Formats: sequence, structure tokens, C-alpha cells
Amino acid sequence: MSEANFLQLMAACADDANSRMHRGIATYRLLTGVPPADADIIIDSNLDRHVLASILAAATMDGGSLPEKAGLSALELAALLEQYFPSLEIKLAEQLSVFKCEEDEEIAMLRDLLLKQRSTEGDIGHWLAAMIARRAMEPGHLWEALGLRNRGELSRLLSRHFAPLAARNFNNMRWKRFFYRMLCENEGLVMCTTPVCTQCVDFNLCFGEESGESRMAERRRDFLLQAARPIVAGDWPSEPPHGSAIAPSSEKASPDLVSRAGGCGRG
Repeated sequence: MSEANFLQLMAACADDANSRMHRGIATYRLLTGVPPADADIIIDSNLDRHVLASILAAATMDGGSLPEKAGLSALELAALLEQYFPSLEIKLAEQLSVFKCEEDEEIAMLRDLLLKQRSTEGDIGHWLAAMIARRAMEPGHLWEALGLRNRGELSRLLSRHFAPLAARNFNNMRWKRFFYRMLCENEGLVMCTTPVCTQCVDFNLCFGEESGESRMAERRRDFLLQAARPIVAGDWPSEPPHGSAIAPSSEKASPDLVSRAGGCGRG
């Protein structure tokens, strides 16, 4: 694929809901050569590429600047693509250099928390810390905001690249809430009125089930159902994609650390 076509696909703005809806899997397939449902992540290096591609696919769906939505500078994004997806054979540094990411204090705090707990070497730990911190600002479960297929992929990723921090979540708290709980504790904030989590009225918010259909799978299912409907007068089918995609996310929510961490007890 030519450089121009790639940049068009990865462009920050989407013209309509349909193009946004189909962009995620198209981006993932362009990066990896397969749809996300077929990704083989048995080997750790394959897991890394799957996660990076998933985050970039999720970020393309949100509109705006791709580097900003992914949590990277333009140069970092170009370096990531060159290192992990070299088959694209493109150089993006100059084309993306116009995008400037402003530093967000909350994102920086979470990124620094992750960086201090790195357990692998190389650039990927730095990139993942920044990407995870940025995507944690999006609503919903963190694994969904990262474009992953399930929570297990996120847990494995964190145990691989941020093992000391992941090991502290021995009660299997929801990851986003766990991160913000760690940040609040680092700041000396006490969020709970109960001594143990099992007595907390917000127990399900902190430890509730995080299973469900991924955003990519949901869009694929919706597209297949739509394609199977009989066409009636005035009912125009949407343009068929190469695959389905992640749903566009809503605007960033910005509650403070305590509200993000929830009311679960210390322990």
C-alpha cells in the first residue's frame, strides 16, 4: 500500500459514522495482515504486536489527532511503526510532525506510575506506558479502550511489561480502578470508610465482571446482521468494509482521581 493511502486510512478525522465504524479492523489488518479475531498471541512478541495494533486501531476510531489519541508524540508513533510494522515501508516522521500532544497532568501521573514499574527492556515499555495512560481516559473498561479482545489480554500484557505493579493487584480489581487507587494512595488519599473491600457498597464497581463482547467483535456482528437484512425501499446498505471496526468513543470524561478510583476499601 502506498504511503498516501496509508495516511488516508490512519487519518485523524473521519467523515461519518460509517467510516469510523469500519476503520478499526481495517487499520488492524493493514498493520498485521490478519483481522483481530485471528490474531495468534501465544508467543510474547506476537502479543506485543497485537496490543500495539489494537491500540492504534482503537485510536483511529476516536477522531482527532492519531498521535494524541494513542498517547504518543508524532516521532514516537513513527518509530513504533518502523520497529514493529516494518512491512509498511513508510516513514511518517515528517507527515506527523505537525501534530503536537499537550501534556495532561493526569495522563502523566499514570504514565509515570507505569514507567516506575517496568519489567521489560526497550522502547516498548515507554510506548505502552504512555498509550495505556492515555487510553485510560476513555470511558468503559480499559481493555475495551485499548481495542483488546478481552480482559485476559490486558492482564497478560501488564504482567509481562509492568510485573511489579500487576502483582499488587492480587484481589483482581478492575485495572483502571486499581491504577487510580495506586495513584491516590501514592498521594496519601484515603477513599474508603470500610476496612475491607467485601464490606464496601461499591464492591461491584471495583471487582465486578469485566467480560463482554469486544468493540471490534460487536461492530462485526452488527455489520453482518445489517448485511443479512432484506433491502426495502429507502433502505440504503452501508458501504461494505474489509472488516468491521471499533465503535467511536464518546468524549473524554475527566473526573478526579478519587472518583476514578472509586470507594473500595484499602487492603
